[in-house]
Amino acid sequence: MMLEHIISMRDFSRDEIDIILEKAIVLEPVARGGKSTLLSGKILATLFFEPSTRTRLSFDTAMKRLGGEVIDFGALEASSVVKGESLADTIRVIGGYADAIVLRHPREGAARMAAEYSNVPIINAGDGAGHHPTQTLLDLYTIMRESSLSGLRIALVGDLKYGRTVHSLAYALSLYHADMTLVSPQQLKMPDVIKKDLEKQGANVRETTRLDDVIGDIDVLYVTRIQRERFPDPAEYLKVSGSYRVTEELLKKANENLKIMHPLPRVDEIDHAVDRTGFARYFEQSFYGVPVRMAVLAMAMGVE
Repeated sequence: MMLEHIISMRDFSRDEIDIILEKAIVLEPVARGGKSTLLSGKILATLFFEPSTRTRLSFDTAMKRLGGEVIDFGALEASSVVKGESLADTIRVIGGYADAIVLRHPREGAARMAAEYSNVPIINAGDGAGHHPTQTLLDLYTIMRESSLSGLRIALVGDLKYGRTVHSLAYALSLYHADMTLVSPQQLKMPDVIKKDLEKQGANVRETTRLDDVIGDIDVLYVTRIQRERFPDPAEYLKVSGSYRVTEELLKKANENLKIMHPLPRVDEIDHAVDRTGFARYFEQSFYGVPVRMAVLAMAMGVE
């Protein structure tokens, strides 16, 4: 299977997702320090209009582990964007330098628009509150490696209104008929349009504002940061910041096989003492971004 543009999880079937995850399993030994020349002679361009640590560096690592090269757009103030260059023109230009482009942009829909102007694959690394498909793929991979996608009971916790990671993940999990509990303050509930789509896909979805009520009945706890940068009104952010905090005390009520995930960065929603427990899987989750993005890059560039 060759991927063209990777914009949204809505563009993938379950079978296509499974193919990507299987490819990541094959490439994981390379991600752990092996050597490969699979993408030798290929160049990846990374364009990040918003800050990033894990996504940017894991794409960089994935490309280099496979023998390819990376060119980085760098700081906005050092680019032609400050001169007024449009995103469409930037994409046209960089498409002449690279075999694929990874794009993060604050405007929802920017990646799909970029794909209309690009002659090389566009990989969406996050577009505002929209989509972050490779994060979802690595989340699915983490669940597959650390728990199970079959018969999954998962709670998605925190900012479910603005959080692009949970929007994409919830849709993908619906393809696996997961049992999902949505835990958030009333102000940050999952949008109704997404909930309706999930139910159409066959997901069993329920909502609550209380994490205590569900912690003993789930296999995976997916915690998200309440994102200050997504709030139009800072006062509204202050009303909900710190709504949930995962502590060792809370985990006394948990299923002993519970796995805790977080797309990172965290602020104070998971106590650092939890890191030392057998529940924590968020650092493994971060690593799994490398084999998954290896698989995505190889398939986007048409290399088996």
